[in-house]
Amino acid sequence: MDAVDIDWAAVATALDDHGFASLGRLLDAEARAALAGAFGEEAPYRSHVHMARHGFGRGEYKYFRYPLPGPIAGLRTALYPGCAAIANRWAERMRQDVRYPAAHADFLATCHAAGQIRPTPLILSYREGDYNCLHQDLYGGIVFPLQIVILLSDPEKDFDGGEFVLTEQRPRMQSRAHVVPLRAGEAVVFAVNERPVSGTRGDYRVKMRHGVSPLRRGARFATGIIFHDAA
Repeated sequence: MDAVDIDWAAVATALDDHGFASLGRLLDAEARAALAGAFGEEAPYRSHVHMARHGFGRGEYKYFRYPLPGPIAGLRTALYPGCAAIANRWAERMRQDVRYPAAHADFLATCHAAGQIRPTPLILSYREGDYNCLHQDLYGGIVFPLQIVILLSDPEKDFDGGEFVLTEQRPRMQSRAHVVPLRAGEAVVFAVNERPVSGTRGDYRVKMRHGVSPLRRGARFATGIIFHDAA
């Protein structure tokens, strides 16, 4: 599927209802294998994080350096406009002053002018027993409210467990969890920090966090596309 083929109206409805939405399969087998196969290299990355050292869980992830790999750069640019339209509508509902430009290059210019110049797209590697604690990818004062994860491995062949998990922290209510099944190459877009939810007295804000459940078998690779850069 190409980014231009995405039904953004359906995506917007799912995001409003649940805080996440499938974008379909966006990476073919060749692109997935190339990204996962390069995890052991050093040149493509600016940073390498071992989660256990920081209390983030177990597993590893690496942030890409600029220039980003072609598939990641292309999707980051192509998916941004559809996400920006939803982000602007959410900002209005949450009575926020911020508005997001239509082009990703213009949004990045705003990030860079504020000192957020480090690229944030990343690749994550999990082995048996690895997991990712619930968290938010904020990185600075300028935060784009949506981000994307694409599964690079095949859950039917490569691993068991390792489900993508989202939680909603609702005001004066217990948190609600979502387990999001993904196919190889499938992308999910979801709220980074908070989203608007309609209530009896108008819209209110729900805090979101995401993570990955423990891997029971095999190896799992995924890539994350975050639209804002890091300080």
